[in-house]
Amino acid sequence: MLGCKLADVCDKDVEDTAEVVGMTEVLLAVGTRKGLFIGRRRGGSWEFDETPYFNAQAIYSVAVDTRGERPRLLTGGDSAHWGPSVFHSDDLGRTWTEPAAPAVKFPKDTQASLERVWQLHPAAAEPDVVYAGTEPAALYRSENRGESFELVRPLWEHPTRSKWVPGGGGEGLHTVLTDTRDPRSVTVAVSTAGVFRTSDGGESWTPANSGVSAVFLPDPNPEFGQCVHKVARDAADPDRLYLQNHWGVYRSDDRGGQWKDIGAGLPSTFGFAVAAHPARGNTAYVFPINADADRVPADRRCRVFRTSDAGESWEPLTAGLPQEDHYGTVLRDALCTDDADPAGVYFGNRNGEVFASADDGDSWRQLASHLPDVLCVRAAVVG
Repeated sequence: MLGCKLADVCDKDVEDTAEVVGMTEVLLAVGTRKGLFIGRRRGGSWEFDETPYFNAQAIYSVAVDTRGERPRLLTGGDSAHWGPSVFHSDDLGRTWTEPAAPAVKFPKDTQASLERVWQLHPAAAEPDVVYAGTEPAALYRSENRGESFELVRPLWEHPTRSKWVPGGGGEGLHTVLTDTRDPRSVTVAVSTAGVFRTSDGGESWTPANSGVSAVFLPDPNPEFGQCVHKVARDAADPDRLYLQNHWGVYRSDDRGGQWKDIGAGLPSTFGFAVAAHPARGNTAYVFPINADADRVPADRRCRVFRTSDAGESWEPLTAGLPQEDHYGTVLRDALCTDDADPAGVYFGNRNGEVFASADDGDSWRQLASHLPDVLCVRAAVVG
């Protein structure tokens, strides 16, 4: 238990939602600066494992792959002593396997070395394919559910690469989106190179940043070079994407061909995270931050904002969240939804707090406190 006895706190708080969620089992993986914490909700109560996995390792990426007969968890750990690696578990996190050879490794001719794995993404239309996004910014593809990966060279060798500049957190490929309709369609985002997409399975890549501002550059509307923080895909319209930028929240209705500013109505358009509702179209969530020079919640209030009309309007979601001044910054992969009905929404912050909603974000409860700072959260129905 982390700070307090999590299961005891949650049993009482979620008693009223037990009938709604039935006996669905949801797994919540919380990657922190010092280990991976796993919680499970069965019926209406949450229980967390007693101790973290990967003690003292920074966990930058987690995926819950539910495509096979048995769910597989994947995590990108970063040991200060052994370096970064990708691990997998086929028993919901109770035991973990690290491949004998590094799962992700830069070929010698690239003259690069792996610093961390920012993203692990099970492909939407290919049962055994998993993508990994790394720092230095590169895309890797696995055809054996994440046990070994190959570098996608055309993106690594993209003619614009020499002009990519690392963001404040490094040069990371932090977003991978695949399309259920077409396995050859992949969209990625890089800090600070922007959005790139392929329609031919990775053989060629095109910048997809038109309309996204780069306020820190002499030309604020370049072809590439935007500091994109995160991109999410709409549940009902796969061509619709939501983007949280370094200043600016945007929507595209043509897979990134053109972006429209949808930040009106938010207290700040700076932030890191964006997530889409898993089933309801036109619905997405962001967590606004005051400013790039003041990285605390907007107006120092702990609020998730939701749009139900594709960004035409936004509403603050605060029921159950702290009402006093709050300083917990939510990072790019620390806001997520699960695939339950109604949907669960989750976020963790750099204060080491984790909050969850079991009703699409309408109300919240705190699941954990006093953790190491939270780097990523992932949740999924696993039973």
